[in-house]
Amino acid sequence: MKSFVNQKNTFSSLFTLLLVMFSFQAQAKNAIYTSFFSNVAVSGYDTVAYFTDDKATKGSSQYSTEYKGVKWQFKNAENLAAFKQAPEKYAPQYGGYCAWAVANNDTASGDPQQWTIEDGKLYLNYDASIQAKWLKDKSNLIQQADNNWPAVIR
Repeated sequence: MKSFVNQKNTFSSLFTLLLVMFSFQAQAKNAIYTSFFSNVAVSGYDTVAYFTDDKATKGSSQYSTEYKGVKWQFKNAENLAAFKQAPEKYAPQYGGYCAWAVANNDTASGDPQQWTIEDGKLYLNYDASIQAKWLKDKSNLIQQADNNWPAVIR
């Protein structure tokens, strides 16, 4: 009898966990992409450095700010100040979600190592193979993504 009760409790716990997971999926996504267990934008990469250093550079929690409800990290005080002065200029398009996915009316995580600056705007892609697709038709994909954003997160 004890074994049956344990199995029933285990099943009940698993069922509850599945319900919680599905309820998270049904809710609107955050406007800024962060990983499931984090509240840090762009996986902690310095978004200003893409523009100033032309490379993906990890930020530091020492130089951080909150913007749109999430934490943003930078490599130094100068980049932090630049972001605070003009966050819309430096924040990635589509909240850091994969630009190719948004263009295809979906969402996926953006990889800070797979990035492009086009017309002064930062775009992230899911991985190298998706970025290759993105680069072949950037202009049209940006137009499609602009039309789909922000409806894809609602």
